[in-house]
Amino acid sequence: MKKLFMVCVLICAAAARAPAQATYDIKEMTPAVKSALDGRKSRFAELKMMKTQGVVGENNHGYVQALGGGKEVIALVAAENKDRKQVYEAIVTQNKLGAGALATVEAVFARVQRDKADPGDKVQDASGRWN
Repeated sequence: MKKLFMVCVLICAAAARAPAQATYDIKEMTPAVKSALDGRKSRFAELKMMKTQGVVGENNHGYVQALGGGKEVIALVAAENKDRKQVYEAIVTQNKLGAGALATVEAVFARVQRDKADPGDKVQDASGRWN
């Protein structure tokens, strides 16, 4: 969870395009944020396996996307995306980033996910192409 927290800090710093000394993070670990982070942690291994199988990919909006599979894949993707959005919204709200910042946080997170994807994982580039 500490690693995820640091990723959020880096994402928000980049998203804000602020001076280097400004940082944006989760300032308050609300029950909703804690639940979202715990949910992401609990499904990490299964999500990784589905990415390896090619039935889930990282899209260019900061969320996972079902690329095949059945109801199990769809349910996992929906749960992961709900938790990601909860974290993104908390970052925007708690750091008073203002209107339009959610899309920026999502885009930065998408880039981070693309950069750390394992070889063979499906990722969508900024133009919408899946690799």
